[in-house]
Amino acid sequence: MASVNQEAEAGDTAPVVERPTLVPLHGVPMLDIFLENWKAVEEFQADPEDLVIATYPKAGTTWVQEIVDFILHDGDAEQCRRAPLQSRIPFLEFSVPGHNPSGTELLDKLPSPKVIKTHLPFQLLPKSFLEQKCKMIYCARNAKDNLVSFFHFDLMNKLEPNPGSWEEYFQRFLQGSVSYGLWHDHVKGWWEVRKNYPILYIFYEDIKEDPKREVVKMGKFLGKELPDAVIDEIVHHTSFQSMKANPMSNYSTVPPAIFDQTVSAFMRKGTVGDWRNHFTVAQDEAFDADYQRRMEGSDLRFRTEL
Repeated sequence: MASVNQEAEAGDTAPVVERPTLVPLHGVPMLDIFLENWKAVEEFQADPEDLVIATYPKAGTTWVQEIVDFILHDGDAEQCRRAPLQSRIPFLEFSVPGHNPSGTELLDKLPSPKVIKTHLPFQLLPKSFLEQKCKMIYCARNAKDNLVSFFHFDLMNKLEPNPGSWEEYFQRFLQGSVSYGLWHDHVKGWWEVRKNYPILYIFYEDIKEDPKREVVKMGKFLGKELPDAVIDEIVHHTSFQSMKANPMSNYSTVPPAIFDQTVSAFMRKGTVGDWRNHFTVAQDEAFDADYQRRMEGSDLRFRTEL
């Protein structure tokens, strides 16, 4: 179990963080620290006006959160700098017992309507979101880039299990032995129910290709018709370069004992196709064969290049 050890080693002023382990929750690998607060997550009572932003980890979550916050505040950049993103849009299942407030504790302090981030697969989503017919935005990213981004994130994030080598992590990802389980099950689970609930299913690659088009799409889903000039401002302020330089969106406010950004930046590249810099030919072939098997019968399609 992860904990923050305040007794630093000699010559080290930063607290030492012990990385958590994965335990299954209804067949889905989850961080043990998150499950200590699972009852509060499962029993979370949503308001009908609440909005859920859901993704598999490292699939454009931060990007969509910032875009949504800008849309809801009519492009007001000052309003969107009112607090770090993790405070503006709390992470529902986040929990580090004995330390930071949990996601549910943060949400309890916010007035409705709330915007709520989660990485939960659809089957683990608290039932009140469905009962209240809350709007949900799900963003998916192609599996190859998602794997690469998740690997680098787990290198720097002490609240994730140690990723090991790239080769080891590659195999674990294919087996679903990472936080939140198989990418394939996650993206398909949300895709298959998108027409049964008020879900806007969007793609990382589409935002990268034409951010203005996707901002307009999200705005319409949220009932916001914004002037063209405001849309352009939102596109500017939510670009990778702008967000990477913004301490309210780049997670630089997270202590280095948790996010060691000297190992890898939280906002690393933000590109499509970076997987080509990591996959060997053999890995690419193995990945494609596994992908074809796991995605067989699904009409869900992704682009690995732009």
